[in-house]
Amino acid sequence: MNPALEFVVRLVVWLLLAPLLPGIINRVKAWVAGRRGPPVLQLYYDLARLWRKGVVVSTLASPGFIAGPAVAWVAILGAALLLPLGPLGASPSFRGDVILLVYLLALARFCTAWAAMETGSAFEGMGAAREVSYAVLAEAAIITAVLTLSLQSGSVSLCAMLAPAAGPGAALLAVGLFTVLLAENCRVPFDDPNTHLELTMIHEVMVLDHSGPPLAAVLHGAAMKLLLFSVLLVQAVLPVGKLPAPAAAGVLAAGVLAVGVAIGLVESLLARYAFRRVPLLLTTGFLLCVFALLISWDGGGA
Repeated sequence: MNPALEFVVRLVVWLLLAPLLPGIINRVKAWVAGRRGPPVLQLYYDLARLWRKGVVVSTLASPGFIAGPAVAWVAILGAALLLPLGPLGASPSFRGDVILLVYLLALARFCTAWAAMETGSAFEGMGAAREVSYAVLAEAAIITAVLTLSLQSGSVSLCAMLAPAAGPGAALLAVGLFTVLLAENCRVPFDDPNTHLELTMIHEVMVLDHSGPPLAAVLHGAAMKLLLFSVLLVQAVLPVGKLPAPAAAGVLAAGVLAVGVAIGLVESLLARYAFRRVPLLLTTGFLLCVFALLISWDGGGA
């Protein structure tokens, strides 16, 4: 495929298909609860409605309140474009791109917290503090998972790291990355995206004062981030990169769908944990990634 056309296809996939995954999760939760639930395309309707609305800005906020969601959205999109997408590969692939991916995700988190602090609200500052405190363990788990994949492949390029077959610690790595996925995307049991009680919210409380297009950018960026971690999880465990193009596309789509169903089941069957238990769960995810790293290290040495 022509590189320019491949880049356009990848861009369309990330921009247009990302809001579909939260819709699938909500349908699974509704099915488990015996409800009809919202349409699968509900987030598309919400984004279209928000783009037509005006923006209400606090008198205390600086231009960073608007720039924060915009920069965060661009950072998440940039990180997504670095990630191989099954048979499409990665357009800007280069040695060390995985390091840039980690930094872009950290930049998106910083900009979201920065915009929350701009409002001068105690609740949003509290949510930002919780977000960055949980990120300490979540980012450690991500870096450990990246080291595991790098050790298995002998490379620091995402295309090479995600191409080989899953190593002996694939199950541990999968559970560890799934735990990080739930934490990074503020899903149950770490956070409840449907709650509206300021004292117990983390991510949602940081965007309480956003409205109109900035809120649309936040919601679409969150959907892209959820899809990014789902694609990363599937390709880290399954040898998608070594399959023929049609099979790779099918396996990747089925894997992402399975991750979405798993998230919906977790949110339906588990309650949100108390704040004091969240670091323990994140530490467990980090240790699972560490054990996967040690198994790969031992296997490489053997």
